[in-house]
This record gives sequence, structure tokens and C-alpha cells, in this order.
Amino acid sequence: MKGSFKKALIAVALTTAGLTAAAPSYAEITANASVTSNYIWRGLTQTTNDAAVQGGIDYANESGFYAGTWVSNVNYGADDVYSYEHDLYFGFSGESGDISYDVGYLYYNYDAEAEFDFAEVYGSVGFGGLSVTLSLLAHTEADEGEGRDYGFGQASYISVDYGFPVLNGAEVGIHAGYYQGDFAEDFNGVPDGYVDYGVSLSKDGFSFAITGTDLDDSGADAYDNDSIKFTVGYAVDFEL
Repeated sequence: MKGSFKKALIAVALTTAGLTAAAPSYAEITANASVTSNYIWRGLTQTTNDAAVQGGIDYANESGFYAGTWVSNVNYGADDVYSYEHDLYFGFSGESGDISYDVGYLYYNYDAEAEFDFAEVYGSVGFGGLSVTLSLLAHTEADEGEGRDYGFGQASYISVDYGFPVLNGAEVGIHAGYYQGDFAEDFNGVPDGYVDYGVSLSKDGFSFAITGTDLDDSGADAYDNDSIKFTVGYAVDFEL
């Protein structure tokens, strides 16, 4: 989640929300590419703790409108049904005084055989290095099981992020989030409602992150949901 949208997070390696809302003073198209030792999303590995290669293209206008696409390899250990994640998103960001804001729509696309594509709407408010983000399930192609509800807003993720500079241009990011709902439980294969948290250090495209959750180990052993995870990555941006 994601191209510059994901890079606008306080730490790339955390892959959690904390959007920077300042719009550029002109329209621009950029591309991004990254490698990471583990693709972590909302505290959970999306690659059974293996490495990922990722990249995207983004458009941003001086009005605050932006749109983009982003792709990564994924592996959930589910009979090779999943092999990629391809995201499409658009939104509007801006600032008023010391307050920044961002609202948008994000569609997560997976292999056709998976039949679990879904979309979220999100909104973020920031003040200085602090931001609060809420993402709500918008719709999904997945079939609801008996007693399950995949309706609008029936799954939500709220996160709080804080980033601050340290010595020699490095930046520290601190994150905490909470994900809940029937869809969140079924998509991730974990009990309903969990907390994720993390801290990261980044500089010149390099990043190091430590992340964890309050989950007991659930699902396949390869996920290690009850373990602290250490992730390293490198990302680069290009102007087109």
C-alpha cells in the first residue's frame, strides 16, 4: 500500500499508514522501486517472512490530487493461490496551517484464483510528526461465509504514527495500530481484533524496522505471528 502512498508513511519498512499530506507545487510523475527482507503489512508478513521486490508509479498534481499503482510479490502459503499484490489508489491531500490531511481510495488486487480482492477508503490527519489514520473496508469480491459481514465499514484499521529526525539526517518512526472485523479475521487468518506496533530507523533510502503484534501464534508456522520481526529494506524514487 501503494507506491509513494506507502513511501509517505513514517517508515517504509513498517508498511503502515501515516500519510504526509503536503502537495507538490506542480504536477509530477514519479516511479519507485524497493527491496525488503520481509513485506510486513499491519504487523503481519505478506510473504511468509521471505523477501519482496516492489515498485510503482505515481502522479501528483498541485491541486492535491494524486493517483498511482504499486505491485509486490506475496506468498500466504495457500497452495500458491497468491503470487502478487497489485494496488490502485487515488486521493486528495493538503494542509491548513500546521494541520495536514489526506483522504483516498485504495484497491488491493490479487491473483484471479484467490478471489479475495478488496478496497478501502482512508482518511488521515497530521500535526507535525504525528498522524492518525483510519481505513475502512469499502467492498470485496470475497464471498461472505455464514454469519460473516463484509459490508462497508465492517472492517477497520486505525493507526497512530509519530516520526522525528535524529542525527545526520536519519529519521525514527513509531507506530501502533488496531485491525478488526470479520473480513480482517478471514483475510489474515487470525483472531478478530489485534494490535500491531513497530519502530523504524531510516536514512537515504535504507530502513530497519522492528515490528510485532499482540497475537498468539495462529495459522501456519511460517507466519510466526507471535514473534518480533526484524526487517531491512532499500527504496529509491525516480522522476519521469
